[in-house]
Amino acid sequence: MKRIKRFTPAQRLFHLILMLSFVFQSVSGLARMYVGTEWGLFLANLFGGFQETLILHKWVGLFMLTGFGVHLLYILIKIDWRRFPKSVYGPDSLLPRLEDASQALQHAKWMVGMSEWPRFDRWGYWEKFDYWAVTWGICVLGGTGLLLYLPVYSSLYMPGWVLNIVLWVHRIEAILAMAHVFIIHLFIGHLRRHNFPMDLAMFEGSVDLEKVRHERPDWVDRLEKEGKLQEAMVDNPPVSFRIACYIFGFLMISGCLYLLVNSLSNARGLFG
Repeated sequence: MKRIKRFTPAQRLFHLILMLSFVFQSVSGLARMYVGTEWGLFLANLFGGFQETLILHKWVGLFMLTGFGVHLLYILIKIDWRRFPKSVYGPDSLLPRLEDASQALQHAKWMVGMSEWPRFDRWGYWEKFDYWAVTWGICVLGGTGLLLYLPVYSSLYMPGWVLNIVLWVHRIEAILAMAHVFIIHLFIGHLRRHNFPMDLAMFEGSVDLEKVRHERPDWVDRLEKEGKLQEAMVDNPPVSFRIACYIFGFLMISGCLYLLVNSLSNARGLFG
């Protein structure tokens, strides 16, 4: 089976670090938010108690911000500055383009049988949305988190009521981020008919060529015209590695669904 390289080792590593740290922050954040419920106490006790959970939440938050900074540095290094700004607006870029809007509309029509499947290139509009949603989320959560990291120091430069607003912005953005990841991202990434039961592309780094020809025909056509398709071909990953990816992936998906279901079922406890 022929396979095409979709993600580099660095991109897969960034995703893995982001995924693990996000899930940890979700667990520790929900433990604090639901601390008045039995479920919240259970989550907090996993880390040794409420205070320990708060400390770990802060440190992992700093780790996420550091990783985000490294990611930005990685992007700056990868940009072809000799062809700038054209190099950041091409089909391999995650920057939104006008074609994304038309493809999103055509995709919506396809879902109701009114159009053919859009001719996507390397990135679909939903993937670009995911990327920039994460970027926005880290900036908002990171910025508000830093202000809350040392509230006494922050209060030297702003009144206390501003920190109360910052706390709610932090929580609301966290809820939106978890809702997006636990519902929309998981469904699009793994539970669609094309990907079910799991899309291993981000773990394995490669995808079946025939699948890509169907889902992203313009990408394959472009690589063929540029003479780069053969260069992008890779070997099949070992079966043992694929099994390990499935096990790890199912554990992560199950954990996210567990957090989603219990967050909803215990929501009444937030209000007494």
